[in-house]
Amino acid sequence: MTRINLLPWREMLRKEKQRQFISVAISAAVLMSMIILYIHMHIGAQIKSQTARNEYLNKEINSVEKKIKEIQALESEKKNLLARMNVIQQLQGKRPEIVHLFYELMSNVPSGIYLTSVKQKGAALVIEGVAQSNARVSAFMRNLALTDWLEEPRLEVIQAKQKKGEERTSTFKLHVQQTQQEVQG
Repeated sequence: MTRINLLPWREMLRKEKQRQFISVAISAAVLMSMIILYIHMHIGAQIKSQTARNEYLNKEINSVEKKIKEIQALESEKKNLLARMNVIQQLQGKRPEIVHLFYELMSNVPSGIYLTSVKQKGAALVIEGVAQSNARVSAFMRNLALTDWLEEPRLEVIQAKQKKGEERTSTFKLHVQQTQQEVQG
């Protein structure tokens, strides 16, 4: 019987399969490393692109925030100017009041009374003066109560003085409230 030795053939087939396996494994490893390199480069490019976008957005946000601060500064300046304008308008509206006030005082002072001081704190007036008699002070207070511009006359102090050879005089201190009137003109 003849014997055929198939061992070398099988060994050659095994070596061939091993060589194919190694070449497929190396090809797969190269292909995988190329895919991983591509993915790494692609993700790196996306990160770089997103970083550039974020930087652009941050620059725009900073410029918008600067503009917002400028707008807020302008708005506060506008409010200050409007407040000043309102104060000026109120003062302009109240300018004629002092004229009316002095007219009312002048027209209601009876003869025999001399005013020495008129002080105003808000709507309150403090009037000081000299009168020849207490009755003239009473008449002055009645006259003030009847005016449209003044109300609630209240006598604080009245002191009678008489020097030798002179008439008797009284110094007085009177409080009056100024009413709120619409001034036309």
